[in-house]
This record gives sequence, structure tokens and C-alpha cells, in this order.
Amino acid sequence: MDFLKHYLDFFVFGILGLMSFLLVWLVVERYLTLARLRVEDFALEESLNVAMTRNLTTISSIGANAPYVGLLGTVLGILITFYDLSQGGNIDPKTIMLGLALALKATAAGLVVAIPAILFFNALVRRTEVLNARWKEHRAGLQG
Repeated sequence: MDFLKHYLDFFVFGILGLMSFLLVWLVVERYLTLARLRVEDFALEESLNVAMTRNLTTISSIGANAPYVGLLGTVLGILITFYDLSQGGNIDPKTIMLGLALALKATAAGLVVAIPAILFFNALVRRTEVLNARWKEHRAGLQG
């Protein structure tokens, strides 16, 4: 239990930090790619969709799973607090409340990662819909 007690924060915040780094990296990559994308260069709609939606699943997965990583950290933090409480010794209410409050920081961190991820994902999906509509306009202009 001591291992978990000492390394829980490093584990949870390490994973959330990695998720945040990937999120920023992929969002910047997607925005730059979609800004430079020329719909006229694509003959098939499927090819355009593949080019536009690359990495969107990862961004969505980060947004969907970051709260669970934070929640896992909170649950484990609460378990540690209850374990310490069951061992006797210092059963000061302040100590218990401090342990529970510190456990909740993992959930907050998970939400801090998830909320922007979902916002960026939705913005990128909207951008792909606009580009897809422009491609259809372009194709209709070539045929008409």
C-alpha cells in the first residue's frame, strides 16, 4: 500500500500529462493540416474524408477517457485514505478530510484534460464538415 500511496499522483498525473501532450500535438497538427488542405486535389470523397479525419479518433478518445483516469486516481486516493484510517493511529478529522480532498484533485485534473479535448474535437469535426461541403461544391461545379 505504501508504493501506491507514494506513486499514485505520479502515475495519474503522468498519464494525464501524456494525454494532454498528445492532445495539444494532435490538435495543432490537425488545425495546420486542415488549413493547408486543398479540396480540389481530391478526386474521391473517401480519400478526402480519410485525410481530414486522421487522428480525430485519438482526440475523441482522450476526451472520453481522461475523466476515467482522474476518477481512478480519486478512487485509489480514497482507498488509501480509508486504509490509513483502518490502521488506527491518528484519526484526526482534518487528516481524513485532507486525504479525501487530495484524492479529488485527480478527478479535477481529468476534467481539465477532457473538456478542451471534446471542444477541440467538435471544432475539428465541424471543420471537416465544411471542407467536405466545399469539395461537393467543387465537384458539382466541374460536372455542371
